[in-house]
Amino acid sequence: MIVREELANRLRLLTESMPSVRSVSIGVWLARGSRHEPAESGGIAHFVEHMLFKGTLTRTAEDIAQEIDSVGGQLDAFTAKEYAGYYIKVLDEHLPRAVDILADVVLHPALDAGDIEREKKVILEEIKMVEDTPDDLVHELFTESFWDGHPLGRPILGTRESVEGLTGDALRHYFERVYTPGNFVISAAGNLEHARVRELVESAFGRAAASGDPVDDRRPDAVAAFSVRNKDLEQVHVCLGTSAHAQCHDDRYVGYVLNTLLGGSMSSRLFQNVRERRGLAYSIFSGLSAYRDTGLLTIYAGCATDKAAEVIDLIVEELRNLRRSAVPEAELRRAKDHLKGSLMLGLENTASRMSQLGRQAIYFDRHFGLDETLAGIERVTADDLRRVAVALFSDEALAGTVLGPLDGWQYPAERLRLGP
Repeated sequence: MIVREELANRLRLLTESMPSVRSVSIGVWLARGSRHEPAESGGIAHFVEHMLFKGTLTRTAEDIAQEIDSVGGQLDAFTAKEYAGYYIKVLDEHLPRAVDILADVVLHPALDAGDIEREKKVILEEIKMVEDTPDDLVHELFTESFWDGHPLGRPILGTRESVEGLTGDALRHYFERVYTPGNFVISAAGNLEHARVRELVESAFGRAAASGDPVDDRRPDAVAAFSVRNKDLEQVHVCLGTSAHAQCHDDRYVGYVLNTLLGGSMSSRLFQNVRERRGLAYSIFSGLSAYRDTGLLTIYAGCATDKAAEVIDLIVEELRNLRRSAVPEAELRRAKDHLKGSLMLGLENTASRMSQLGRQAIYFDRHFGLDETLAGIERVTADDLRRVAVALFSDEALAGTVLGPLDGWQYPAERLRLGP
């Protein structure tokens, strides 16, 4: 059973009872991410996430690690474009300690000057790691070009220059403005009682003030550009993409199915045509990224330099086919069943249930039950897929970034045209 309520300071609390398990996963979800940080402080949202694990006013970083390890728990965090998350998984009997640690971490970080300088070095190495991971780098380059000049196009990690320029005062100012209960969602799933969770959360978070600054959620404009970056690599890395639907769009389920049959599974068109039938790539897939007001469908492939143009041609042809022809019923059935099976299998543990509660609260301010989601997938028709394909894969909508040993290599822009 799922219970939801809002505390007096506007903090939202959601719980899901799973009596058949012995664990509880609980997370603090912050409805702010890299999209909402100041342009001059790129990477500050991610930097603050790192700093919250470096110690609080009463616990050192070692204290936090030892407390979690002493009960066999798991503690982690992440920063995304539009939100951040801090979560702990423990045995049900250790829930009070988990809530106490989470509250201490997200409400009372020390933000010590020495820790800040040391952590800069760590994050600069993380930025270098992306540069040395070409399948990650090509996506970063693509997004930066596709949403040129908009916060969604900036890297979550920031740049070397922006990270080096961050100060203790800037971090404290950001933390005080952003980490407020009005921006928090707390979700918990597992062997729990809502009343007890509410009691613990209210004791730990209830005295924090609800204040917080509004943010600029200006919608980005897509730039359908094609760029080539020369880099000494063993492979060429290709990223193509178009705009897609926002999180709350009525056609979001159509987008899920479309992505699945295009490149979201081993039986997808791209995997079968590019890898299995022609052996042109080891890795090829498509993915959807959805935000409050926009979305992005990307296709990635890694291939030999002399095969890059052929691989791009094949990807473009698959997009054209989705515009021109109805998807056969058997293929549609397979994509729906794959999507539904993946969804259900992914919700078999407390951590995934907790995460789903948090994300749905941030984007929809309500919970979608599994049956409602499965019904949404089942309603998708072949006509829906073709209609959405025509809308998304319009003639000059396709953008691309190609990374690798490509000195002097060119790809004719007219071959990216998807049709009228």
